[in-house]
Amino acid sequence: MRSTPSITNALTIDVEDYFQVSAFAPYIERSEWDLRECRVERNVERILALLQETHTQATFFTLGWIAERYPALVRRIVDGGHELASHGYGHERVSDLSELAFFSDIHRAKSLLEDIAGVRVQGYRAPSFSIGAGNLWALDTLQRAGYRYSSSIYPIRHDHYGMPDAPRFAHQVRDGLIEVPPTTLRMFNRNLPSSGGGYFRLFPYALSRWMLREVHRQDGSPAVFYFHPWEMDEGQPRVPGIGVKTRFRHYVNIGRMEQRLGHLLRDFHWGRMDHIFLSPHTKEVARG
Repeated sequence: MRSTPSITNALTIDVEDYFQVSAFAPYIERSEWDLRECRVERNVERILALLQETHTQATFFTLGWIAERYPALVRRIVDGGHELASHGYGHERVSDLSELAFFSDIHRAKSLLEDIAGVRVQGYRAPSFSIGAGNLWALDTLQRAGYRYSSSIYPIRHDHYGMPDAPRFAHQVRDGLIEVPPTTLRMFNRNLPSSGGGYFRLFPYALSRWMLREVHRQDGSPAVFYFHPWEMDEGQPRVPGIGVKTRFRHYVNIGRMEQRLGHLLRDFHWGRMDHIFLSPHTKEVARG
């Protein structure tokens, strides 16, 4: 039985391959990407099959680099009734880019995705949630590039990203542009991550389910959940020489991910970011 049927949550997938993860950047040169075994296509196909089986629609934040090499996969995402959104072109952290380079990256990705799929791309998610207090100029750049929403500011404290004082729910950040942060649960006077990624693999599923239900109970707001195709791929090549913390974060409980996702999709009601947050029927986007 699904929890809180009156609330439709946003299911989001960041479409990138295992060798493009930001934590692997010191170990894998960008020039090596084309030499690596690319596994994203088979993993996205598994996700599409799971979504079809559970009658779920989702938003796919897709790298332009991936779309350029697998245009048929991009079209299958759209043909499945899902939203196509941008993850930028080359999975570069916004915090590492100049304003000009960032505009070039997001404009290139948006144009490429729209040309391949024949649909309007309205949403963007920064690699590694790399928009924060030090580069809020990026929101002006997203507005100038024609995006309508971003999901790039994670209101938590983390060693690689985060803006813990940012609003926890969808809110307007520029004229015509809203920010829709990943979900957090407010407890112990801090924001606890409750929206997927490595936390979802690390914690027991019952805890993740409880946290989402608490967000519904306390705040009455939709959750925004995210994961990556490589997180359900036990067969991905292991990257040698990486640190203990990086190895743990990347590989922990990958073998349990698909089963947990199945439970998640059946325990809650899910939909697309644009349908939830850009619909003319949406009553409220300005929340703190």
